[in-house]
Amino acid sequence: MTRDHTHIRPWRHIARRKTRQIMVGTVPVGGDAPITVQTMTNTQTTDVVGTIAQIRRAEDAGVDIVRVSCPDEESSAALKQIVPAVGVPIVADIHFHYKRAIEAAQNGAAC
Repeated sequence: MTRDHTHIRPWRHIARRKTRQIMVGTVPVGGDAPITVQTMTNTQTTDVVGTIAQIRRAEDAGVDIVRVSCPDEESSAALKQIVPAVGVPIVADIHFHYKRAIEAAQNGAAC
């Protein structure tokens, strides 16, 4: 028996606009894909061990995509170790710097 709980849980029936689906790594976003959950680390990205540990905890909690901060060249370089160590796509927060975007892509970021 299906119950209608929209009066107490209005977020259950969300009207979604038709959008084009894209891929963030292996995760489909938009279109008819399920809604994805993204989070961001609050570690220094250059702390590779701490960042990987935090991403793994987020994975265990059900996160689909993780964003990490890449404000400098060292942070972008750390992605080379982080990306292969985790099971979710990594999105680089490049702080509006085109060089960080190029470095992040070269080091394995999904976008």
